Amino acid sequence: MLCGLAGAAVPAPESVLVLFNSAVPESGELAAIYQKARNIPGENLIGLDLPIVADITREDYRRKLEAPLRAELDRRGLWLRKRDREGVVMPQVSKVQVLAIMKGVPLRIKPASGLEPVAPSQTDPLKGHDEAAVDSELAMLGVEGLPTEGALPNKFYQSKAGFQQANLPFLLMTGRIDAPTYAICKRMIADVEEIEKTGLWGMACVDIANKFPQGDQWLETVAKRSVESGFPTILDRFDETLPKNYPLTDAALYFGWYDWHVSGPFVHPQFQFRKGAVAVHLHSFSAAQLGNAGQNWCAPLLARGAAVTLGNVYEPYLHLTHDLGILHERLLEGDCWAEAGLRAMPVVSWQGVLLGDPLYRPFRHLAGTGVVKDADRDYRALRAASMRWKNDPAERRKQLDAAAERTRSPVLAEAVGLDFLNQKLTLDASVRFKKSKLLAIRAEDKARQDLHQIAIDRANGNKTVAIRGLRDALTQYSGLPVAESFSALLKILDPPPPPAPKPAPPKGQ
Repeated sequence: MLCGLAGAAVPAPESVLVLFNSAVPESGELAAIYQKARNIPGENLIGLDLPIVADITREDYRRKLEAPLRAELDRRGLWLRKRDREGVVMPQVSKVQVLAIMKGVPLRIKPASGLEPVAPSQTDPLKGHDEAAVDSELAMLGVEGLPTEGALPNKFYQSKAGFQQANLPFLLMTGRIDAPTYAICKRMIADVEEIEKTGLWGMACVDIANKFPQGDQWLETVAKRSVESGFPTILDRFDETLPKNYPLTDAALYFGWYDWHVSGPFVHPQFQFRKGAVAVHLHSFSAAQLGNAGQNWCAPLLARGAAVTLGNVYEPYLHLTHDLGILHERLLEGDCWAEAGLRAMPVVSWQGVLLGDPLYRPFRHLAGTGVVKDADRDYRALRAASMRWKNDPAERRKQLDAAAERTRSPVLAEAVGLDFLNQKLTLDASVRFKKSKLLAIRAEDKARQDLHQIAIDRANGNKTVAIRGLRDALTQYSGLPVAESFSALLKILDPPPPPAPKPAPPKGQ
């Protein structure tokens, strides 16, 4: 095995199975592309004749997917299954660690009734719920006779040991390469190939929207670790999500919640994530469908350039979704996408799905290794500074200030401003944002510095000053898409008066 950061082990190619729908030629083609990209043995490709639908019945899942796939692993000797002491048939030894599922394989198992899921019970919210993500069910493929109602505990959740050391032969790490089009799926594979040579570098954005303490804390953890790792991090703690057309450029990391459909920066038709980006919006139905790039969240994020995301196909309940803090921590420590995702998920046989190359390791070059691209130099410098002056933030900011001045870099100036802002040193932050605006060339980057300042005024209770800044910005950026960000915020801080009531018609009419 190859070892990455903190000794993280990468699943060997021969431990990866690639599942595709043989009834869909493009699904088989995608499987072959992925097999070649990851040097997976050709005999590890498995095609099943599956319904060409996103939603499959429980009966079809069992008869056309689960049983044939289980039989195929039995036939190929990829695991040894026998009864345990409780009489349950399950793998005792397995050569398979990862199941990579291609677009074309059904996504969701419908409720057994064929109707919409039942309303939750106050005493047992999972009672009567047998709907699930196909991928989550397949995580326990080798175990026979499992209940279909509710969720099953994930024995790898919060594991201190890596998957290879955890000795859980009955469990599979599952991931799905799926998106609105096959072209996007192919792009996702190609992007990961490229970025694993350079590492993932760029801006981080964490949008905490103050919904429920548990989810907010996950996002606080993501922000803290991003800052500590040297990523310039935009942290928004206002109740609403980021406004329409927020100018988020160079975005490599995005974590936020809680809108039903794609919003904020991502509705701008020209928005693109940095190649290889990790992007997650937490919502109960973020992966309810993957075919429409304008609805929910997973499909839109992938269509806008993200390499990986995750979501839920039906209502999962917050405590049974991926812990985003653990996910991010494990990625930074060198886990691949599938391992980090499984470690962060408390249950299987439920609603969660990981999208993107399950073997992707975005931070394999976080220590400064890898091919260096000009576009990454400022971000690599920020990472190097975070390591060199980890315990001396004043010296770190001093050195980065000097580097920003010397290189005329708006990226470094903004990063120092965000560093000050995260330490609540708002006057120092404002100075750096003004400097970054002067150095920036793109209007979007200039506008973002104005938005940082407006956020400072707003957080400090200077509502009048913030409103004045918004009105000035509307004039400055008039005619540009980014103006909608300022307009949306102005409606929040200074809403127009309600329309006057219509006069009552005269009596007798």
